[in-house]
Formats: sequence, structure tokens, C-alpha cells
Amino acid sequence: MKINNNNLLVILIVAAFAGVNHTFAQKKIEYVNLFIGTAGDNGQVDPAACIPYGMVRICPDSYPGTHVGYDYEVAKISGFSINRISGIGCGGAGGNLSVRPTLKKEMPNINKNTEIAVPGYYAATLDNGVKTEFTATNNVAFERFYYPSGKDANMTLNIAASFTKVLDAKYEIVSDNGIQGYIQAGNTCDHGAFKLYFYLTTDKPFTVISEYGHEIELSFKNIETNPVEVRIAVSPIDMPTAKEENIRTGKLTFGKVKKQAADKWEDILSRIDVKGGSREDKTLFYTSIYRTFLSPANTTSWDNRFLGTDGNVYPKEDFTYYSSWSMWDTYRTKFPLITLLDTKSMRDFANSLCKLYVYGKRDWATKHESTPTVRTEHTIVALLDAHKKGIPDIHLEEAYAGMKKEMDNLPANRPDQTLESCIDWWAMAQIAEIRGQAGDAKYYREKAGNTFIQTWNKEFKNIDDSYAKMRDSGLYQGTRWQYRWALPQYLDEMIAGAGGKEILEEQLDRFFAGNLFNQGNETGIHAPYIFNRLGKYSKSQKAVRRIVKDDLQHLYGGNAEYPEPCFGKPFKAEPKGFLPEMDEDDGTMSAWYVFSSIGLYPLTAGEPWYEITSPFYDSAVIRLDNGKKLNIKTKNRRSPADMIKRVTFNGNIVPDFRINHNDMIKGGTLETEY
Repeated sequence: MKINNNNLLVILIVAAFAGVNHTFAQKKIEYVNLFIGTAGDNGQVDPAACIPYGMVRICPDSYPGTHVGYDYEVAKISGFSINRISGIGCGGAGGNLSVRPTLKKEMPNINKNTEIAVPGYYAATLDNGVKTEFTATNNVAFERFYYPSGKDANMTLNIAASFTKVLDAKYEIVSDNGIQGYIQAGNTCDHGAFKLYFYLTTDKPFTVISEYGHEIELSFKNIETNPVEVRIAVSPIDMPTAKEENIRTGKLTFGKVKKQAADKWEDILSRIDVKGGSREDKTLFYTSIYRTFLSPANTTSWDNRFLGTDGNVYPKEDFTYYSSWSMWDTYRTKFPLITLLDTKSMRDFANSLCKLYVYGKRDWATKHESTPTVRTEHTIVALLDAHKKGIPDIHLEEAYAGMKKEMDNLPANRPDQTLESCIDWWAMAQIAEIRGQAGDAKYYREKAGNTFIQTWNKEFKNIDDSYAKMRDSGLYQGTRWQYRWALPQYLDEMIAGAGGKEILEEQLDRFFAGNLFNQGNETGIHAPYIFNRLGKYSKSQKAVRRIVKDDLQHLYGGNAEYPEPCFGKPFKAEPKGFLPEMDEDDGTMSAWYVFSSIGLYPLTAGEPWYEITSPFYDSAVIRLDNGKKLNIKTKNRRSPADMIKRVTFNGNIVPDFRINHNDMIKGGTLETEY
């Protein structure tokens, strides 16, 4: 076609509008960078292929490995395993059913320039020329291996691969394209155990080269029609269930599963739409949302059954059963964010947590978990928080006896431990009141309040030089400075103990001015928002922005003081995206970042209030499960450092810079004016 000037003008106009439309239509998934926080001990997160709340998370396991298996800076791998938990301690958990497209004596390297990781999909080429790609459904791993033409197509399957101690493992080769078996391994820090049955199929027949221990070497012939596709289905229930899970994927293509996974992630990510901010801001923001929604895992079978923590299998009731818990810190931010953005799922999570009290609950994992899990302390606070925020039909009545049993056996051997127990007793008092148990409510309310006052006044009131000490302080992963802010629900008692509001404010000023806070662990991550409750709203805004946006001297890591202070930001859009040793803790820090970014923060889990601070964006629209929308807008802001002069919600002044969740989810506009 001959192009004249008029044709050219039309083409340019169409192209320009196409570019504009692409900008407006940009998917949130495109902002997610799965390599953030995957290098070294700077977050302990991973780029695994998975769906939201999926049991299966396929990822290369670096050699040597890390808590989560993967290290961005290590090219050599031991294989591709199907599960893990994001950003936790000890040696992690999972790393099971590893596949390596080589003979067992060979350990390949990833060509790091070929790595691709987007929500729901991972791909890389190895130095032996094999191209790999992975995607997943809830409990089926889809793995593709493209072998170079003219080279042997070999594969090693390690049935006993695990990040923790292997308690038992068995397999059976059932055909020339099928292997079944199970793996039972210790959970995080080898507390408790989980058992997964698996059914593996290949789309091309294999020949067994060797079997040694729990490693099987396979060979594929006549593979001109690349790739070799492996599907691994898992179930915590039994072998027939795992087999049926695999069979039910029969009509699904790899491409369709990949698209379904991407669509599920886009649905989650698009529940908040932000405008303004830099590309890095949005990358950190949407990557943090992604990290929040990795767990818990849906462990309900295709035929609506689940494994209880007593080892028995039960039929599904009026909710979907989930497992894979890391409640110790996730109760603070992760579950409140899920409550806000995925209300329907939170009801399932809450009732799954109630079942722990019915079937068997320990502080760490039990011996009969459905999938890798961590800890369950502070579950009661998450349940209270969900109830206070209107999550319907939570089965508190069936959990109540188990809750009381737990509350009456909480430890109080160290000052920090005592404060942690006070949090649960405080929550139990309110659960008792909700259940109409006035005597229990009074007992736990007095126990929590009296114990807190006694402990705070004795251990945290009179500040001295020892308060800045973390290692060998007698406290768990925190200093006295950091633990003294642990229970903002007792702020009035803290004010009285300190000698007045002005004195406590001065102490909080000193805490932040001296960089005595620790963004590398969760003990005091809520402390900046206490300024709001002291009526010093600008100080909350300044403290939050300073922590996130400024390069600071950080004195503390996850477990101890740094040998030398670490200088920089705690959140960066790069592989070393978190502070060294920083506990991401299964989405806790990511959810903190999301809340802080939009200017809402749940200061006290178990209360329905959000503290309002200055958002990092010009606007944020939250799409709520009930069909309503919450618009968070700024007005007259000329500089990101400007302080809020007035807050309104639906035109009404919010004098104390806090808003109730149950008002907010009715929809409307929250405006911060500068």
C-alpha cells in the first residue's frame, strides 16, 4: 500500500492513542518483580511459579540452598522442587519432589540471563542447554523441559528432597509414564511434620536408568516433539486423591494453566489501583501485595475433604479448609490486609484456624499438617480481628474450649514472653465477651491488664543503656526499647507508667531519632503509628516516610545487632531488596509496606481501627469484595513531604486521624488535605 502524508498522519494518531490506551490498561501483574528480596539473606523470598494460596510453588533450589531454596546470586542448582514458604526462619520447609533434567551425578547451572519470573510462571535455560518452564494449579505442578536436539534426554527425580528432616518416603513406578508415592518431612525448624502423597506423570514414556535410595534416573527417547512435560499432583489425604487430582488436569494445557494463574494474580493485584508515585514505588507496592497472598494454602481436595491436625480426614463443611500457617507475626499485618482485600477468603481462613482448636493445635506445627507450615501463636488475635471487622459466621463457639486451654497454658518466663501472652489474654477477654461468657471475660481482662502493668513498670519503664542491646538481652529477637511499645492497646497504662503523655512522646521521639527501631524484625513495626494516638499526627507521617524513603543507619538485623550499622532503605526494588537478615515472615513486612503506602495502618490487631497517615500516592482505589469502592485521595499536596492538615471521609471531618474498618468498607472517599 502506498502511504501518503494523510495515511501517515492517521497511522501516527492511531499509534499514539494505542500507546495511551496501553498505559491506562497496563496490568498490575506487569509491576511485580519476583526477584526482589531473593539474593542472599536479604528477605528469603523466591520467584516460584504458583497461584494465590496454592499448595504448589515450583522453583529452582540453589546449591547451596537457603531458607526458601532459591538464591538469586547462586547459579548452581540441585533441582526444581514443588513447595516452600516465603521468608521464614530456620532452614525453611518444603523443597520436596525435586526434578533435575540431568543424570544424578550432574548438577547444572542456571544461565541467569535467561531467567523469567512473573506471577504464575518461571522459566530459565540451564548450562546443559535444557530450557525449563513451570506453572501451577492449586496442587499440581506443570513442568516442561526442552532438551537440545541430538543430546540425551535424562532426568533425575529425588523423592526425598527436603529442606528439613525426611521422616519417611516411598515411591512406586506404576507405568512407563507414571510414578506415585509420598514424602513425610519435618516442618519448620523440624517441629511437627507434614505428609504429601504424589502422583507424577510424563507425557512421553520413560526408561528407568537406575534407582538408588530415593533417587530415580529416567531417560526419554525419540523426543523430536519437545518438550517433555511432567505433572506432579499432591494431596495430604491419600494416593487415590493425588492420582485423581492429576487426572482432572488432563484437558488442561500448559498454556491454559499459565494464563489461569496469571488471571488469578491479576484479580488479587488489581484490588488496589494506585495513581502517582514512581515506577519503583509501584513495583514495590504490587510485589508486596503479591507476597502477602502466597499463603495460607488451600488443602481441600477435589471431592471436598481435608486432613485435620489430629490426622483424621473430614468432609468439607460450610467453608474451604486451608493450612500452612505462620501466625507469629502475620497476625499483625498480613491477615488484616487479606481481611480488607479478600474478605470472602478470610472467612475460610478464620474457620480453618478455628479447627486447629478443635482437632489439635500447638504453638508450632503438629505431627499431622497438610503441607509445610510454621507457627500458630496469636491465632486468637487474628480471629478477634476478623470478627471485629465483620467477617461473618466464624465458628468461635466450637473453638472456645480449645482457646481457653491454650490461654491457661501460655508461658510467662521472660519479659518479652509475658508481653506476648498479654496480647493473647487481651484478645481472649474479648472473645469471651463475644461468646457471652462474662466470668471468663472479666478473668482474662484483669489477667492481661494487671500482668501488663506489672511487667511494663518493672521491665520497660526505666530506660537505661541496656535497652539498646539485642543479642544476649534475655529477650527474643528484640531489645527492651522495641518491646516496650508491643501493646498499643495499653497506651493509657504506658502513659501513666511513664509519668505522662509528654514524657512518653519524648521517649518515642528518642526511639526514632536514635534509630533504635528495627525494621528487620516485626517486634516494633507498628511503633511509628503510636504518635497518632498521642495526637502527634505529623510525627507519625514523618517517621513512616523516613523509614521507607530515607537512607538510614540501621543498627539491628533479624536476630542481633549488625557488626557494623547497615546504611540504606529497608525496601528496594532489587534482588537485595530487604535489609540483611530481615524477616519478611510470610508476607508480614510486605503487608506493612502496602498499608504504609496507602496511608492506613492497623495499629492494634484485634481492633477495627486504621491509623491514617500520608499515602505515598496521589490516589488509591480499593475494590472491596462487597462491590463497594474506597477512594483514598490527596488534595493540595505540593511535595511528598507535606503534612496533612485535615482528613475527611465522605465529606465529614475525621478529627483523630483514625477510621473504623466497618465504616470504611461501606465505600466512599477518604481525603487527606495538605
